[in-house]
Amino acid sequence: MSDQTTHFGFRDVPVADKTRLVGEVFRSVAPKYDLMNDLMSMGVHRLWKRDFIGTAGLRKGDVVLDLASGTGDIARLLAEAVGEGGQVTATDINPAMLSLGRDRLTDEGLLANLRYALANAEFLPFPDRSFDQVTIAFGLRNVTDKALALREMHRVLKVGGRASILEFSAVQSDLLKPMYELYSFEVLPRLGAAVAGDADSYRYLAESIRKHPDQETLAAMMREAGFERVSCRNLTGGIVAIHAGYRV
Repeated sequence: MSDQTTHFGFRDVPVADKTRLVGEVFRSVAPKYDLMNDLMSMGVHRLWKRDFIGTAGLRKGDVVLDLASGTGDIARLLAEAVGEGGQVTATDINPAMLSLGRDRLTDEGLLANLRYALANAEFLPFPDRSFDQVTIAFGLRNVTDKALALREMHRVLKVGGRASILEFSAVQSDLLKPMYELYSFEVLPRLGAAVAGDADSYRYLAESIRKHPDQETLAAMMREAGFERVSCRNLTGGIVAIHAGYRV
């Protein structure tokens, strides 16, 4: 990212335009988002998310901020983990996605320990040291200024609090790489066209994965943002990775 431009998939666009362009993508894909996630990953995304939350060290009564909550998969798991004595604030920058998640979880009867906020991860509307944990799953790669978002995550954590990031990353297996490339750029856009009526948005999503920092780079960015005890664990050969860091 330069001072004037940043990437939107493989295109360079003015920094001021990226949030709007990403918003258009997610407004388009929102109605079929959950179905496409199941089809794209053959359901494996549900296992990744359960692993993500199951290994986050959450405790009953924790106060958690979930960024880029989307349709609420992570918020649901967090609400279960922290119990009635805890609280989960589900946020998203995109009103369509946040509304879908809120309506879905409300319909499921999840009310007691969930609240919602329209929020940009780069400028969080919360006081310093407000949360025991901050989570973001499959959302950081769509943030324009990732370094700023990481600093904001660090700011709102309590001392001893943990940030957990689940995101697509760099595939580690030389055998898996060519198959993954073929699937991402040939199969995925066609699937998006057939199911969601939108090939371009799913082409962008594949490109955004390739432009996202790899495992070591993201870990270094977390340290630069102030996190300590930074760790990274690959899932499914590095297709996704879980990063974690602490405010001390």
